[in-house]
Amino acid sequence: MKLYDVYPLFDINIVKGKGCRVWDDKGTEYLDLYGGHAVISIGHAHPKYVENINRQVATLGFYSNSVINTLQQGVAERLGRMSGYEDYSLFFINSGAEANENALKLSSFKNGKRRVIAFKKAFHGRTSLAVEVTDNPKIIAPINANGHTTYLPLGDIEGVRAEIERGDVTAVIIEGIQGVGGIQIPEPAFLQELKALCNATGTTLILDEIQSGCGRSGKFFAHQWAGIRPDIITQAKGIGNGFPIGLVLISPEFKAVHGELGTTFGGNHLACVAARTVLEVMEEENLQENADRVGNFLMEELRRIEGIKEVRGRGLMIGIEFDEPIKDIRRRLLFEEHVFTGVSGTNVIRLLPPLTLSLDEAHEFIRRFKNVL
Repeated sequence: MKLYDVYPLFDINIVKGKGCRVWDDKGTEYLDLYGGHAVISIGHAHPKYVENINRQVATLGFYSNSVINTLQQGVAERLGRMSGYEDYSLFFINSGAEANENALKLSSFKNGKRRVIAFKKAFHGRTSLAVEVTDNPKIIAPINANGHTTYLPLGDIEGVRAEIERGDVTAVIIEGIQGVGGIQIPEPAFLQELKALCNATGTTLILDEIQSGCGRSGKFFAHQWAGIRPDIITQAKGIGNGFPIGLVLISPEFKAVHGELGTTFGGNHLACVAARTVLEVMEEENLQENADRVGNFLMEELRRIEGIKEVRGRGLMIGIEFDEPIKDIRRRLLFEEHVFTGVSGTNVIRLLPPLTLSLDEAHEFIRRFKNVL
């Protein structure tokens, strides 16, 4: 049996990682400025992470959600304290797409409505409802195209108001920072107006923090730069540091009903230990503050380089936009300078490194990047 051909693959076989570096099977070392799509938050093979996962799998790797799992409550309490959402409830799931899927269902259960407002260039996942609120017709299959979603330009508060006034909108879903869309940051004033409008109309505001959460922006969640509190927050990727986990943070206005939501693997023992360890390391090593400091340094240095159209970002979530396609730049970074980066569209290089990235490693990236340019 062969693999289903889903991704165009670079001819590189990564076999080892440590901190912000990875190695291929030929022994070549790479600087990782992408973290596997913003997944690696506390660095590859962090000693505490390795130790805790090994200890848990040797004790109990999995049991069902039909019995008490005190590890889940431990994650909920620490996450609530670190994020400032201690009064919210936590639902465990397995991925970002599933988190968004369940957030949309919760909204519809609560207010009985079925239409959603999303934004141009949004990416919320590839499952049924998540893909329908993703602004990419190429990945929406006919079975998913149910006409539930209206896409508006990011920042168009009057457009949102007009759609909500039709009376059938259950939720507005928005990313804290658009990742796949090219590191587009909603203006704080727009998020504040959006929250006020949703409050006034009983519309659920869902903040997708799957890429931008877990300290990456310099705050625990990127929307906190605007000082708002959404009704539902979704998180995944960095909270597991490689272990599949998704979270839905749910405001006290939602009352749990047995049977509405469910999961087989969500909140399993290994996932909880992974998430707990990520949160512990974030606190112990001040990674949220490090993301802010090193990210600001990177953006300042990048803005000094001629030939770059624009540098956008917060913390260690950075987009480098060019006037021309960047495919060759990215390939040369990878194969000549041995640096992993991401891409958004055809013109934006996307940086999503581990939050452990040091100033020395940031200097090293800038030097290698200049070599390519």
